Amino acid sequence: MGILCKVVDMLLLVAFMVMLVAGPLIDAQLVLPETTFPEVLVRLKQQYAAEYQDYLMVEKPHFFVALVWLELIFQWPLVLLNIYGILASKHWFHTTCLIYGASVITAMTALLGELMGSQKGSDKLLTVYSPFMGLGVLAFLRGLVPNSGKARTIGKRPAMAREKRA
Repeated sequence: MGILCKVVDMLLLVAFMVMLVAGPLIDAQLVLPETTFPEVLVRLKQQYAAEYQDYLMVEKPHFFVALVWLELIFQWPLVLLNIYGILASKHWFHTTCLIYGASVITAMTALLGELMGSQKGSDKLLTVYSPFMGLGVLAFLRGLVPNSGKARTIGKRPAMAREKRA
């Protein structure tokens, strides 16, 4: 189980690194003025929207803008914590990973429901958004697994329950 957790952690680390960059540089363009961003990033977003026919990026429906705010205000800080938690082997990593996964699954359910229900989303666009549901599920499941079998420590000593004396 330990090697599987390490492989999953590395997959999550790569995904978190992508989210660390994509959130503030690409997705934030939907909620902040485009003049805030360099022209090259604005063109990159426009090129993506045209190539993948991402009507959500072009039309900016209110629910999608709300999901972007959720990503930037709630999920992005969790991405930072998760990267730090993986790299520093923090005991709380599974908790932040679980929270992140639950949030992504919830957001992606609404988004994929819109893409499939509206019949506006092309198969190409679904292949862009669907992996994020997989990321959410993977992060959620990783959050359910404790970090390791190591005994907890306080400083240099093992943490042990003290017996109460009568």
